[in-house]
Amino acid sequence: MSRSTHDAIVIGAGPAGSSAALALARRGWRVAIVEKARFPRRKVCGEYVSAAAWPVLRALGVADELEPRAGPAVRRVGLFAAHTVVDVAMPRAGLDWGRALGRESLDAALLEHARRAGAEVLQPWTVIEARVSDEAAHLVVRSGDRERELRAPLAIAAHGSWEHGPLPTQREREPHAPGDLLAFKARFVGARLAAGLMPLVLFPGGYGGLVESDAGRVTFSCCVRRDALLRLRAAQPGASAGEAVLAHVLACSRGVRSALGGAWREGAWLAAGPIRPGIRVRAPARVFAVGNAAGEAHPLVAEGIGMAIQSAWLLGEALDEAGDRRDGAALAGAARDYERRWRSQFAARVRASSLFAHATRRAPAACVALLGAAPAMLAWGARASGKSAPLPMADRP
Repeated sequence: MSRSTHDAIVIGAGPAGSSAALALARRGWRVAIVEKARFPRRKVCGEYVSAAAWPVLRALGVADELEPRAGPAVRRVGLFAAHTVVDVAMPRAGLDWGRALGRESLDAALLEHARRAGAEVLQPWTVIEARVSDEAAHLVVRSGDRERELRAPLAIAAHGSWEHGPLPTQREREPHAPGDLLAFKARFVGARLAAGLMPLVLFPGGYGGLVESDAGRVTFSCCVRRDALLRLRAAQPGASAGEAVLAHVLACSRGVRSALGGAWREGAWLAAGPIRPGIRVRAPARVFAVGNAAGEAHPLVAEGIGMAIQSAWLLGEALDEAGDRRDGAALAGAARDYERRWRSQFAARVRASSLFAHATRRAPAACVALLGAAPAMLAWGARASGKSAPLPMADRP
């Protein structure tokens, strides 16, 4: 078994992991990224990159490559629920607007920039053992019949919140619960969604959203309660889970029928879950969590990618300011600093998104009536979810 030593090991090459690796590599760190999937890969995701994330992508040197590929600027936020179809101006962050971009493009570009900056990319490799001592993080990774042992003063967990594995930030498998949120996604060609509009879709049993992504395709992503999905599948025997959900949403929403009624799906449905909104930023010693591993707002506010990219930047700043990359006390100080910055930037939006989700679940008719009568509240919700709150960025790598 070969062995190698780095300054940091990043587990997961999604937007959070690759952004963290890129930020550190450009600061002179020796970084290894371990990613189990081959790229480009499709991913269950709403694909919306909020306006607040683009300054970070610009600082990382990636925005100029990504912006021409992305969908149109999202200038309006809306609501599609039953017969209600309303929209208002979307808040912006400085001169930036949010845009949507397929994960197969976004993830591959970020990872390639990290590679060019000097990060060692291990792909497709899987972490099979993880141990954290007082001095370092030790990982054993495998690809086919090859194994390697990686050692670094710290590990950065950038895995999905629903993924299981040997890392101390990964959850043990839990029994299914009726209220579990299961995520679905598909992309459509020939849709008739108004240019620059991103509507929230509320329907019995779940939430969703529509946005125009790259190449004129419209992405529909949603989360459905497990008990609701079981009922939908029982009512439509023979239909796939994704098709059963879409048929339900089309039947319930005039806005979605108008947008997707004449469209055709590109590729298969993707599914993942259960989704675990909440705050998990505090990690064991010498382990730092970014992206969904650190915490995630409720998916109905479409802030997953933005929080992932911004949290990676916050971690890079905290580690850079810590000084000694190997000293346990310095890293513990960096962990406290990072948690403070993370909570200052994200904790309020995580709680606000959960409250909004709870309200729409417990009193859906009242929420739809209120938003339909006062659509300006949609803009307030967009601000509360952080779409117009860029990071205070002191420097750039």
